[in-house]
Amino acid sequence: MEITHRLENEILIVTIKGRLDGATSPKADEFIKERLKGNTNRLLFDFEGLEYLSSAGLRAILSAAKEIKNREGKVMLAGLNQYVYEIFEISGFTSLIPIKETVEEALKDLAI
Repeated sequence: MEITHRLENEILIVTIKGRLDGATSPKADEFIKERLKGNTNRLLFDFEGLEYLSSAGLRAILSAAKEIKNREGKVMLAGLNQYVYEIFEISGFTSLIPIKETVEEALKDLAI
């Protein structure tokens, strides 16, 4: 797993590539929590390079989404491949976290 972040117009963009599973989700969870220590209330997950997602990975994403919602912020997912989208759909997360096809679309929706 490769995880990076950047800020764009006060939106925290977390990019995860590779596998987000039981072995990598603790690192991802810690990475995300560290980036959320400030006043960030808009979060975008860029999953264009995410190949695999397990239930442990879902928990890490849900944890971050709950934190942002507690701050009355917005969280979004973008760039999901069909497999990863199906995991979110089967788990019921598509009703909890908005999903956009591209990062650009998500950034427009997250802009103030």
